[in-house]
Amino acid sequence: MMPRPTIEEVAALAGVSRSTVSRVVNGSPAVSPEALAAVQRAIAELNYAPNRAARSLASRQTHAIGLVVPEDTTRFFGDPYLASVVAGISARLADSDYILNLLIASDDPGGKMVRFVRNGGVDGALIVSHHASDAFVDSIADAVPVVFGGRPTTVRESDIIIDVDNAAAARSAVAHLIALGRRHIATITGTMTMAVSVDRRDGFLAGLADAGLQSCGEIDGDFSEQGGADAAARLLAQPERPDAIFAASDLMARGAIGVLRSAGLRVPEDVAVIGFDDSALAAASDLTSVHQPMFRQGEMLAGMMIGVLAGRRQEPLTILPTELVVRGSAPAA
Repeated sequence: MMPRPTIEEVAALAGVSRSTVSRVVNGSPAVSPEALAAVQRAIAELNYAPNRAARSLASRQTHAIGLVVPEDTTRFFGDPYLASVVAGISARLADSDYILNLLIASDDPGGKMVRFVRNGGVDGALIVSHHASDAFVDSIADAVPVVFGGRPTTVRESDIIIDVDNAAAARSAVAHLIALGRRHIATITGTMTMAVSVDRRDGFLAGLADAGLQSCGEIDGDFSEQGGADAAARLLAQPERPDAIFAASDLMARGAIGVLRSAGLRVPEDVAVIGFDDSALAAASDLTSVHQPMFRQGEMLAGMMIGVLAGRRQEPLTILPTELVVRGSAPAA
């Protein structure tokens, strides 16, 4: 194996001092254009890679960003929303000097995750899928800079948040169902300890109120396919069967559709269904769904954290657009 080139060799080839190479590697602007070009040519010629551990000790930075997901691994690996957000984060970090550390746990009973963060394991944290009961997430937010994907249940003045207008999106979905002539509309909510679930439920109720209608049922489906199936079965057991269901995620909508069809009901003729996310499974199952830019949200989460760590001011709240994508489960009139 060829010996790894050193910073001294880069400096010698570029005809500059070791400290100049160090400034270039660490992105310092205090380098002349000529020196910058010479160092970059030498780095390319020698295929030099900075020693991350040494840089971390010198700067007290890890050049790692944590993605904190307070969920169990089944939810994390099975949810298309989370998968798309992570893909966006990874794409943005690929163009940076940062790596991504996944911190996945529905709880932190021994404080292991918080200790890792507080002991300098990451420079900052991206927090996605936040629950009201996640006290360990609050401890992480007290230790390092954070950017939230989705509104936390309690917003602090220092928080930086990237989200969509979940209430308005749900309201537009209900308006579409009403325009189709549906009057007995139910919802399958996400976990109600999450702000996103509350907002989508509130938007659902507001959409009904716009038309002078009452809810035909609100059942928590915990953002899972099985939860959506169980919720649909409970809705069908009610005295009044819904003629439309707004599900707060595509996974729950797919679970509900399976139960509806097993009960001999036609979608959309007997029961129209709308999901939320517009994930790949929505297109594959001809599901009408609220589109939110999940990949873009991930890119922006990572980009904003890079900005925070560089000392640049970031907007405290960014709202990304949504739109209803109409397919066969609730086709246009």
